[in-house]
Amino acid sequence: MTAPLLGVIGGSGLYDMPGLSDVERRTVHTPWGEPSDDLVIGTLAGVRTAFLPRHGRGHRFTPSEVNYRANVSALKQLGCRFVLSVSAVGSMKEEIAPGHLVVVDQFIDRTVARARTFFGDGVVGHVPFSDPTCDVFRPIVTDAAKATGATTHDGGTYICIEGPQFSTRAESLLYRSWGVSVIGMTAIPEAKLVREAGMSFALLALATDYDCWHESEESVSVEAVVAVLKKNVSTAQQVVKGVAERLARPDAPQESPFARIVDGAVMTGRDVYGHEARRRLRAIAGDLIG
Repeated sequence: MTAPLLGVIGGSGLYDMPGLSDVERRTVHTPWGEPSDDLVIGTLAGVRTAFLPRHGRGHRFTPSEVNYRANVSALKQLGCRFVLSVSAVGSMKEEIAPGHLVVVDQFIDRTVARARTFFGDGVVGHVPFSDPTCDVFRPIVTDAAKATGATTHDGGTYICIEGPQFSTRAESLLYRSWGVSVIGMTAIPEAKLVREAGMSFALLALATDYDCWHESEESVSVEAVVAVLKKNVSTAQQVVKGVAERLARPDAPQESPFARIVDGAVMTGRDVYGHEARRRLRAIAGDLIG
């Protein structure tokens, strides 16, 4: 069967959508261990699409426990070239109200306990990351988001914290002073790993609350987040379908601009790193790794 073009990382409810046909569930093994769950692959608007529940079915993994390397590697091994991350976030700006969508274009990494790269263990590599989302793919996601009628913010900075606790008020006010747009716990290292794996990345952020900086609002709680998320699931599904529809157009990109990102990124000589390192990296770089 045709390899999926689009990979979607988000909640397990995303793939339970009308119009998804030829559905199969696939177990993928990676050199970095097991992904969060089996992947659901189906045809959406004519485009083969792979869905991966980030936290596993039933929301079993904390943001720190998610095996991000295995998740991204699994999408790459299936053949995905474009990755859409769907993530609940807190708003750090008055104008981004709960229920709004933000198609993020920048990140600040405040995580401390996660593997952030496929490199290491004998192979050193550095990929450019100044513009962490794809200039080809992100406008497609923005267009699809706006087409739903939901208030959509084109661009914004996502600050990623370790969690699983929400921020203190002092932290929230500090992050606000940095000019960030939204706050979450999962975008990093997803974005970094997708880049290393030679795929295009875009993030659809679903604002669920005002974090704890907003004195006229109640402090963020799981109940409040879940309530807004349930309302947003249908909108997120519409965005995913819209992205697939746009990728199905004859003039749509079929290959990521970062497909050969590993070229020139590896500093370690090929005569130095061994078979095991080569085996691992081939999962995300194929023959480019030698």
